[in-house]
Amino acid sequence: MVTDSPNGDEQPPRYAPKHRRSPYEGAMPGESPLRPSGGPAPSFEEGELPAPASGSGSGPEPGSDSDSAPGSDSGSGGMMRSSMIMAVGTMASRITGFARTIVLAAAIGTHLLGDAYHTAHTIPFILNDLLIGGLMASVVIPFLVKRRKRDADGGKATEDRLFTSMVLALLLVTGAAIAAAEVLIWLYGSRFTPLQFEASVYLARFLLSQIFFVGLSGLLSAMLNTRGKFGAAVWAPVLNNVVIMGVAAMFLVVAGPGRTPETVTTAELTLLGAGTAAGMALQALVLFVALTRTGYRWRPRLDLRGSGLGEAMRTAGWMMLYTLLTQAGLWITTNIANAANVASIEQGLDVGAGISAYNLAYQLFQLPYAIIAVSLITVLLPRMSAHADDRDWEAVRSDFSRTLRISAFVLVPIAFAVAMFAEPLSILAFARGSVSIADAAAIGQILAVMSLGMLPFTVFQLMLRVFFAMGDTRTPALIGAANLAVHSGLALVAYLLLPPNLVVVGVASGFMVSFLSGLTIAGQILSRRIGGLDGKHVIGTLLRLHLAVVPSIAAGFGVLWFFDTQVGPGLITYIGAPVVGCVAGALLFLVSARLLRVPELSAAVELIRGRLRR
Repeated sequence: MVTDSPNGDEQPPRYAPKHRRSPYEGAMPGESPLRPSGGPAPSFEEGELPAPASGSGSGPEPGSDSDSAPGSDSGSGGMMRSSMIMAVGTMASRITGFARTIVLAAAIGTHLLGDAYHTAHTIPFILNDLLIGGLMASVVIPFLVKRRKRDADGGKATEDRLFTSMVLALLLVTGAAIAAAEVLIWLYGSRFTPLQFEASVYLARFLLSQIFFVGLSGLLSAMLNTRGKFGAAVWAPVLNNVVIMGVAAMFLVVAGPGRTPETVTTAELTLLGAGTAAGMALQALVLFVALTRTGYRWRPRLDLRGSGLGEAMRTAGWMMLYTLLTQAGLWITTNIANAANVASIEQGLDVGAGISAYNLAYQLFQLPYAIIAVSLITVLLPRMSAHADDRDWEAVRSDFSRTLRISAFVLVPIAFAVAMFAEPLSILAFARGSVSIADAAAIGQILAVMSLGMLPFTVFQLMLRVFFAMGDTRTPALIGAANLAVHSGLALVAYLLLPPNLVVVGVASGFMVSFLSGLTIAGQILSRRIGGLDGKHVIGTLLRLHLAVVPSIAAGFGVLWFFDTQVGPGLITYIGAPVVGCVAGALLFLVSARLLRVPELSAAVELIRGRLRR
């Protein structure tokens, strides 16, 4: 809700927020940028998070002021404690995910067979991002938070109805997708060779079954998050990663490196497809067990009249549009990348630079973002949803500003470091098995471009969460249309103008530029709606951080020059350049940040000292 000012600008409402304390609302003391809720950094113990108020899985009584309400964690320490749980669990998930990516790349490579696999995996991959990070974050979590606060049974009946409806819907969608596997693969790989197309369709019949388990995992994670339980949602994917690593290693042993669509057997494809699907099924099972341990017992219900789900579905309608726009963007990326890789191989360039290389680079790009930003954003959303429900815009601004500055303090130097050392890092990570040094170097080029867009990507994702917390999915959908236009236009230009082996680099550039345009639009809208985004503080911090990183960039280029000219290509360079460059760069950054009086530095030192004293 907004009111019009005399000059026509939207202003936040002028009435005071409700005094009812939300279950996710902690104290907001202090200005320590690295302690959004003012509490000490916790150790990773899921048991430290408070249990639901009742054994049936219901939340606190409406209007309860109890500190034992879900997510409150005895006030101000809750957000940072949950953030640490998310960070530790996400780090384990991402590290095992990185290891899975390395083993999988060694097994299937980045040429035609790798593209066949990654294309078949595209649709479940989209749903993983959109259901867990999109629809659940934008619609389900805010909806469940409100019902747990307001319903006499703590939202138990609503959760049963939602769970039943989702299970039935996911079964229908999964069955339809498997039946239409051939059509779906043609949509994403119309330029595939005949045997590559057949291999991708066969894999898709297994991999599309993940739609059910991905959707179920998203719902289970949302229900756990609203109970203040964040550990299982970030640790369950570790099991998934371990399973896929085992499957990829078995494939490499059985089939050997360098398999192509012409030489791979049906049994080998079955191992690859069924094994990947089994990993996601195990992840969903672990999350379901974790939810039952909170006391929740599912009772199938379809009495939807008056349940409030209609309201959530109307909100989800705009999120579905956003989903379709994102789907369109990935469809464009996948088709252009697949076509470019086929053309590259046909021209004898012998460099795998298609959708496989793009996905591998994206996995590396996501690693620092997921560990630093996602852990904070995921924990922030229920808290910010409660603040938005209370119309406490000052708290929403504070949540946004602190999360952004915390993330930027770490991500700014990391982004430049990864961009500079992307090629040796990619060679070190991927140049084995079915991936040649030239293939790995191509991955590094894509990664370098993506890394330069790491901060805009993070800021845009955080802005989306502010809209979602306000119950607004319409605005993100419209902004998504603008992002798609920018991304699609630049991807088409790259396809038309660049040589085949560099097309994906151009596509990645367009993808990152689209987030820069998106955050510009989103920032202007949010600033009007909630009375500003603490812009003076945020921009000042970002400027100081970018100034502080300049000496580190200079040192990084010096290190690269030394190893390239004095040592030459080889294992010593691939390891030594990133290690020496990052150590020297980190020290220079910390010194520069201190000289520039970046406030986040003092808070970081204080936080680390507090952890060491424990």
